[in-house]
Amino acid sequence: MSGRKYFPNNWQRYKDAPDEMFMPHTYEEIMDYKIGGWSLPSNINCIIREEHVLTGKVKEYVYQRSHAASNKIKQLLERDDIEFTVCTPENIHFISQLPLDDYDDDDDERQNSEEAD
Repeated sequence: MSGRKYFPNNWQRYKDAPDEMFMPHTYEEIMDYKIGGWSLPSNINCIIREEHVLTGKVKEYVYQRSHAASNKIKQLLERDDIEFTVCTPENIHFISQLPLDDYDDDDDERQNSEEAD
C-alpha cells in the first residue's frame, strides 16, 4: 500500500443530479471570472511566463520581490527569440519583439468576412 489516503470519486452523484440543481452561466460571466478576475497570493509580487518563439517551450518564474522581477525582465528584453507575459496583482502585460504583422488577427478576418456577406 502506498500510504496515500483514498478519496472516493462521487461523479455518479453529479451525473444523476437534476439540471435544476446547477445554475447556468453566460459566456461573459465565465470570461469576467476567469480572465478579468485573476488574483495572486499576497506573498507573490510577480509571475513571468517566457515562451521561446521557435520551439514553443514555456518557462515560468515567480517572484516575491519586485527588484528581482525587474532584473529578470531586463534580462529577457535583451533576448530576441522569446516573448513573455508579466502578471502582477494589478496588470497583465504581454511583451514581444516580433512585428505586429507576424500575428494573425482572427477577429479582423472574421469581421471582414461577415461584412462581405
